[in-house]
Amino acid sequence: MLHAVIMAGGSGTRFWPASRKQVPKQLLALAGERTMLQGTVDRLGELVPPDRQLVITNRILVDAVREQLPAMPIDNVVGEPCKRDTAPCVGLAAALIHRQDPSGTMLVMPSDHVITAANLFQKAIAAGQALIDADPTRIVTFGIPPTYPAESFGYIQRSDAVDAQEVSAYQVEKFREKPDRETAEAFVAAGTFYWNSGIFLWRASTILDALKQNEPEMHAHLMAIADAMGSESFDATLEREFTAIKGKSIDYAVMESYENVVMIEAPFPWDDVGSWQALSRLQENDADGNTVVGSHLGIDTKGTIIHGQAGHTIVTIDVEDMIVVQTPDATLVAPKHAEERVREVAKELERRGLKDLM
Repeated sequence: MLHAVIMAGGSGTRFWPASRKQVPKQLLALAGERTMLQGTVDRLGELVPPDRQLVITNRILVDAVREQLPAMPIDNVVGEPCKRDTAPCVGLAAALIHRQDPSGTMLVMPSDHVITAANLFQKAIAAGQALIDADPTRIVTFGIPPTYPAESFGYIQRSDAVDAQEVSAYQVEKFREKPDRETAEAFVAAGTFYWNSGIFLWRASTILDALKQNEPEMHAHLMAIADAMGSESFDATLEREFTAIKGKSIDYAVMESYENVVMIEAPFPWDDVGSWQALSRLQENDADGNTVVGSHLGIDTKGTIIHGQAGHTIVTIDVEDMIVVQTPDATLVAPKHAEERVREVAKELERRGLKDLM
């Protein structure tokens, strides 16, 4: 059976001041009326029922996630006791799923992407599942055709074509780290490189076997947690064993060394909503190129992102290529070219002891 695993533990520091520790970006409605987490579940449609959906999140977010996803069984929302990167996250999900469904297939998705064409997404997942049914040792990932030489994404280099149902699929030649500008331009010009979406499909047993081979200590801790599933000692075991794991990304732990990886060329529109400038891609802009959420009065204002709260009007005069975000207790004003520095705010707030603003 197909299970869906949603990774929802991120802190979303690049979306400060709207995104905070208690309400990070995946719990916000940044790209529509539904939150990003809800949108991730929505696009599954009838592909995976709620009882086979699993959310791995930060322990402090468990109640908020359950509130946003009332159809999901409460035990299907699992809170990590500490941050340990993506390999322990997906490994934990695989161990829990494998206990219930030894031949189960896992669809792993971040909770903060925008994919608007749910029908095309479901078609791609069905094609990936067919590839795994034909060869259970396969890992399937989804590559995004690049539209510009992005330096903020990892890349996937394709090799030979693979027969697949209604999609284009290729053997993976190599995973490439985030490149510098010149390298990214070469990747795009080559026509054989794709952005790494971070969406994966595999048998739970396959990823557990790979972790056992590559990360035996991590695997042992994860299996100890799975052994305690359903018992009174589960929470204590999760705390003890997960905390003991050394964090590592799934790319480093498995993907870069695994030989049997197939990439499906994503037929669906995709945006990782990595920073405030993503809003300009996700909604219509006004005649002056401004992206406005809330009430705004602009005089000689161009190319600016304005995000405000209901009942509060933001006025800008002679402003260009800026980001202005207003919340009840904090306001951000920054030039677009410095948006990557927004993540520095959380560190500075912590250094100054201003934890109420984090």
